Amino acid sequence: MKRIAIQGIEGSNHHIVAKNYFSEDISLNKCMSFDSLVNSLLLKECDNGVMAIENSIAGSIIPNYALIADNNLSITGEYFLNISMNLMSLQNQQIQDIKEVYSHPMALLQCKSFFKKHPHIKLIEDKDTAEVAERIQKKQLIGVGALASKEAAEIFDLNILANDIQTIQNNATRFVIVEPQGKIMSNTDISKASIKFELEHKRGSLASILNVLSDCNLNLTKIQSLPRIETPWKYSFFVDVTFDKYEDYAKAKAIMNIMAEDFKILGEYKNGKL
Repeated sequence: MKRIAIQGIEGSNHHIVAKNYFSEDISLNKCMSFDSLVNSLLLKECDNGVMAIENSIAGSIIPNYALIADNNLSITGEYFLNISMNLMSLQNQQIQDIKEVYSHPMALLQCKSFFKKHPHIKLIEDKDTAEVAERIQKKQLIGVGALASKEAAEIFDLNILANDIQTIQNNATRFVIVEPQGKIMSNTDISKASIKFELEHKRGSLASILNVLSDCNLNLTKIQSLPRIETPWKYSFFVDVTFDKYEDYAKAKAIMNIMAEDFKILGEYKNGKL
């Protein structure tokens, strides 16, 4: 049985991804923060971790890039989950009865348009979507709503007041599978890579790297900059690339290792997007 660390509890999106990605039976290590998730991996309390890394509406979860890089975690897979946000409460309540809705900031951001139509509801940021659902049931909180998955409503016996209230229906979150030491995969199974590097602060340095990717037939699917706290006005770049031939990627990797500073492979794995 694989031990999987997730951010959140049963019914959370991380739990759904863990169930879908790992076909075998799993045991959950439920963490209320990404920092504690990483610590559980470093302490070898778990085999793998599931971490959200970006959302198609709200953008990147930037601190998680640094967590992966700074703790030398390896990305060994990815999973794209279509996000369904549902407003739920205790049974026998209506939307007009709800005075407050607690949820993760990302979830609240994804449902802004819906709540503009219900200005009587106060939105309050919380740690986790499913944990709020559990709290409502456990403490029998009247007049309080949660934004969470349909699975959470079922697990905690809550009534769904409104289905799929995310502003954009085609809303997906990308999750990465991480572990302290990456598994060795056959080159033929690898079609995506996540890399990190730094560049000199001079004209054309980033353009030169991007030209290498293009010349080697790599498709740039993500680029994210993150400031280096210890060196003002210097940035680390996190890049995801996909490719058809591992040989093309290997060539680009060798060139970038020479051109860039602090070049680091965060993971080589199978492209998870359909």
